[in-house]
Amino acid sequence: MAAPTAEAILERATSGRRSRRLVQILDLVSEHGTIGLSELTQTLNISAATARRDLTELADQRLILRTHGGASVVGREREMPVALRDSQFPDAKRAIARAIVEQLPVERHVIALGGGTTTASVARELAHHRDIVVVTNSLTIANLLADYSGVRVVMTGGFLRTQSLELVGALAESTFNAVNVGTAILGTDGISASAGVTTHDETEARTNHAMVVKAQRAVVVADGSKIGRVALAQLATLEEVAMLVTDTTADADELERIRAAGVEVVVVDA
Repeated sequence: MAAPTAEAILERATSGRRSRRLVQILDLVSEHGTIGLSELTQTLNISAATARRDLTELADQRLILRTHGGASVVGREREMPVALRDSQFPDAKRAIARAIVEQLPVERHVIALGGGTTTASVARELAHHRDIVVVTNSLTIANLLADYSGVRVVMTGGFLRTQSLELVGALAESTFNAVNVGTAILGTDGISASAGVTTHDETEARTNHAMVVKAQRAVVVADGSKIGRVALAQLATLEEVAMLVTDTTADADELERIRAAGVEVVVVDA
């Protein structure tokens, strides 16, 4: 029997509280390496039955390993599915999205939007824009923009990454190479002064870098939890980034180091 998808897990969740709890469990397991059932129930104030059910669903998705009496991390860092990531830091993502959309020209403009939950928030803020073209490799973002009358959408081709619902590879890169973009807006799994802008997948990184190369300027949108983090593959150097928009939960010292590298940093109230 096939393991349930992250979307199926969330469909069975009866409220936003449930999806947030799944993310909390992932964060606890990641922080401690191994966590017992009793510690989990006490920390989250849930019943043992609820904890077991949540652990089983996360283990079926191969995001954790079930152990006798608890759970532990998998053998290597795994990327959280987009359906679960979407429940993290929603207020910060909305504030970041509003800040960047307010800076876009009101007249005709072409932007590229990479995949991710923060860039999806940017897409939602484009609902009332009068004349904009969005080039994207994200199925999620294309679907969000489909009903916006003032937005024209250009989709890339490519292979589908099920974790992020993005089209990647040579076909996606050739689309970005064929168009002229005013502003590329990138989500990220981590941005730091030492490693630049990084993500979990090498192919996704190459596709997003093609977007950066063709743009007049590149903007990174990232909630505070991504500041200072380093993921597997670099998608852009800080020299290629004009602006970072983040929120007040970001590490202030790391933001100073990013500013020192020549990036304009905008901090919004989460």
